[in-house]
Amino acid sequence: MKKVGVLILLFVGLTAIVFSFNQFVYPPLPIESHSGKEVVKILEKSNQEVAEIGVEAGTIWFITKNDYDVDGKIQLMMEEKGWVFQEKDGAGLFFERDGERLIVTTEMWSKKYVLVKVPGVDEQR
Repeated sequence: MKKVGVLILLFVGLTAIVFSFNQFVYPPLPIESHSGKEVVKILEKSNQEVAEIGVEAGTIWFITKNDYDVDGKIQLMMEEKGWVFQEKDGAGLFFERDGERLIVTTEMWSKKYVLVKVPGVDEQR
């Protein structure tokens, strides 16, 4: 009986180690092009505060670290693309350029990271 308990404990311990080094550590992504581990590596290797992680269904997805100035980093990124910040409402940041309005939304992906959704790929690049 004691051997069974030790085996169960060993199995649970090994399973925990495998999961901690696996992609299952991160929650699912709204895009299918990358795993959680891959998007974190993209941000870590990037020299940008907000890193592009993929394009799917006409939307550009970015990732940034969750810190005190997520909105400021997004505003700076969008201003570099010619958009002027107007206002914030909930998870949406509203921008305007040449009479067009764009709503950039943020989504808390994990405790440490925030996903940024920018619609309209053709107008952004």
